[in-house]
Amino acid sequence: MSHQLKIPWVIKYRPRKVEDVINQEEAKSKVLEWLKKWPNVTKKALLFYGPPGCGKTSLVEAISNEFGYELLEMNASDFRRKEDIERVAVRASTMQSLFASGKKKLILLDEVDGVANKEDVGGLEAIEHLVKVTKVPIIMTANNPWDQKLRILRDIAEFVQFRKLEKRDLMKLLHRICNAENLHCDEDALDYIVSRAEGDARAAINDLQAVGEGFGEVTLERAKAILRPRDKERDPFETLKLLFSSRYAWQARNALSQSQLDYEQLKLWLEENIPHQYTDMEDVLRAYEALSKSDIYLGRIVKSGDWDLLVYAMDLMTVGVALAAINNPRDKDKWTKYTFPQRISIMSKLKEVRSVREDLATILAKHLHTSASTAKSDVLPILKAMFVSNPEYAAKLAIGLGLSEKMIEILAGTNKQAILDYYRKVEELLEKKASEALAGTKKLKQEMKKEKPETEKGKEKKNTKDLFSFTKKSG
Repeated sequence: MSHQLKIPWVIKYRPRKVEDVINQEEAKSKVLEWLKKWPNVTKKALLFYGPPGCGKTSLVEAISNEFGYELLEMNASDFRRKEDIERVAVRASTMQSLFASGKKKLILLDEVDGVANKEDVGGLEAIEHLVKVTKVPIIMTANNPWDQKLRILRDIAEFVQFRKLEKRDLMKLLHRICNAENLHCDEDALDYIVSRAEGDARAAINDLQAVGEGFGEVTLERAKAILRPRDKERDPFETLKLLFSSRYAWQARNALSQSQLDYEQLKLWLEENIPHQYTDMEDVLRAYEALSKSDIYLGRIVKSGDWDLLVYAMDLMTVGVALAAINNPRDKDKWTKYTFPQRISIMSKLKEVRSVREDLATILAKHLHTSASTAKSDVLPILKAMFVSNPEYAAKLAIGLGLSEKMIEILAGTNKQAILDYYRKVEELLEKKASEALAGTKKLKQEMKKEKPETEKGKEKKNTKDLFSFTKKSG
């Protein structure tokens, strides 16, 4: 009897067309409009973000299948190093298709938030370079794009949000698979599987296959016996939604205990988004009052070292904020578009500026034979004035010192572009002179080669004549 290869249902029932991707209408519309405008787009890459199993990768594959794109798909494990990006993705993004002449190409970098580790040397910088030089659309996916190490990607890509799948959407999906597989599925068993999945379609399909395949039916008793509890961390957006919608203290506390955020990060996210969730000013006041008292407790912990106070700070931050909606409790259930905390963004940018200033001071100190602190305090202000007032001279200095574009931006501010234009002109002039010098050297070598054979030939003729004359006399 022949053994039939079992195909995982997540692959077997993967969306083949864009319309098959469920409950992501806003994202689908935005992506298709962006592809239609390519290459006349503001940013040459999209960053899909949202919880696992909501259809990010599936949408890219469905677009490729339906609209005839040749898809180059790379996972985080495939492009950890700079060499991997340059060897595969950069080459593919700038060359014609190997398989179909004139066929459109699309690059997918899946799970880019998995490239934020120390061992991933140059991976993110290589992705940034890839986006700058690409001649084809690039789509990246991430579960949590708010990691500070991914800020470089947030600057070069346009965001597309994927929402957590609703229970009714997952129920429809599982019913369709049950019908296709001729499975008898109890409604309460499917409800149990969907509740466990928490919006993750991939997890729901895998659980359904685990329970139903080989038995011919899916029952609640069998589902509870086979499926083990699943621990899952929630991203910042899920955390805020759960916290604001909590009606009991234990629900609010659980929102933080199952979150990717720590209490310091949650404080910043709440500070930014309380006015977005609550519309009544007294409710907003109560929420901020609870958050401010929590901050006081956290400050006392730092001063006194008394960590017993943390439980009060956590309760004020979670329960206090969640139960503040008294005048307008319906605000707890409304859909809200949460925003990334501006304070984190500003701190990150300032940190980068400080780092670039330190590197710039080190370069100046090396050339001027002085200390880095002296270069920062005495030289940088003068250099900044020169870069603002004289772009042409600044460009020559930048080339001579080997300054990066970021360093030029810090020194020149809004005058950066003028300096970069002069910079390129000077570089082109230097390259032209170098080419002329190289051409002159080649010409001189060619002339010397022409003279050398004649000289050697003359020497050989003279030596032969002398030898003949000597032989004749000897004879």
